[in-house]
Amino acid sequence: MITAALHLAWRYVARHRLQTLLLAGALALVIALPLCLRVLVQATETTMRERAVSTPQLIGARGSALDLMLTALYFKQQPLPPIAMKHLQELRATGLGAAIPLDVRFHAQESPIVGTEIEYFSFRRLRIDCGKMLTRLGDCVIGARVAQRRGLKPGDAIFSSQEQVFDMAGVYPLKMRIVGVLASNGTPDDDAVFVDLKTVWLILGLAHGHDDVATTKDAVLKTETGNVVANASVRMFNEVTDKNLRGFHFHSDEAAYELSAILVLPKDAKSEALLTGHYLKSSNPVQLIRPREEYDTLMSTLFQVQALALSVLLLTLAAAAAISALVFALSFRLRQREFTTLGDVGVSPSALGLTKLFEVGIVGALGLTFALIVTLIAEWNAQMWVQILLK
Repeated sequence: MITAALHLAWRYVARHRLQTLLLAGALALVIALPLCLRVLVQATETTMRERAVSTPQLIGARGSALDLMLTALYFKQQPLPPIAMKHLQELRATGLGAAIPLDVRFHAQESPIVGTEIEYFSFRRLRIDCGKMLTRLGDCVIGARVAQRRGLKPGDAIFSSQEQVFDMAGVYPLKMRIVGVLASNGTPDDDAVFVDLKTVWLILGLAHGHDDVATTKDAVLKTETGNVVANASVRMFNEVTDKNLRGFHFHSDEAAYELSAILVLPKDAKSEALLTGHYLKSSNPVQLIRPREEYDTLMSTLFQVQALALSVLLLTLAAAAAISALVFALSFRLRQREFTTLGDVGVSPSALGLTKLFEVGIVGALGLTFALIVTLIAEWNAQMWVQILLK
């Protein structure tokens, strides 16, 4: 009887393939959604946690600690005020630990331009896959995904983006020479363009290069004490080359220049405690945070949102199950003549009942199988999708 009921159920399902696939697909979607959500949350946690935990402390402008963490660790441009270069100098003067400056205020198209120092690469365990490390003003090293996405290699060039399109007094985009490509490590570093701090200040307009006024014909308007006033015929450089490198110069005191944040690497637990106490003072214009603590706060919020989303998805699953039950009930009612005919030819009522159960079971099994396939696809691609979302 069981074999006969299974045969009848399978024949009906195979005969009405479109109806079966539609029902199974609807069930698969509502089953797969909470599973995929959990997979993506876990992938996000894995990707973000390692970077936060490996960074002992951060210094930035007072305000949102989360904005500071997103800017310094994940290069997400936030409405974060910059801090003066003098804070880096003061921190190093304490001798309590190493300090790595970061300036994340500009982009090269969609890729963040990260101004830093050579120590950053060893701290993040970044290595050059091809080319060489930064050597002079105007050079840049790009992440693996930037190189792959745009087909760039050492010797090519990349332009900084003009941040304010309608700023008529703004600085021209800087053409930067690519000297190296970093090996991929599956972090936001893969999507960044790295330069030294002076190159960022050059983009900002705190430095510039131009033809030698003294040797340029008809360029001098007037000569004052210790100052030469030139006219508009003097050509400004938007690219640093070996030939014009000496023509670039900076303005004002370097201590007044600005940074986005400072990575702090205390020597030991005592130094970490001393630094924390020092920057807790309300009179201090900057703040010190522990990225791991801010990450835990972010994750607790994320898990609350996840729990809410799962509750909504479970309600959706219940609604989908109820609708599926209604569809089967209507289908069985419309097929009443078919069941009567089967009864007339000798199929028992219990066999007919089993046939109906097997039909429901086959559709449910197909839906669960499709849901597991979708979840596996999400699991295989979760890291890539998360990196795209965090880019």
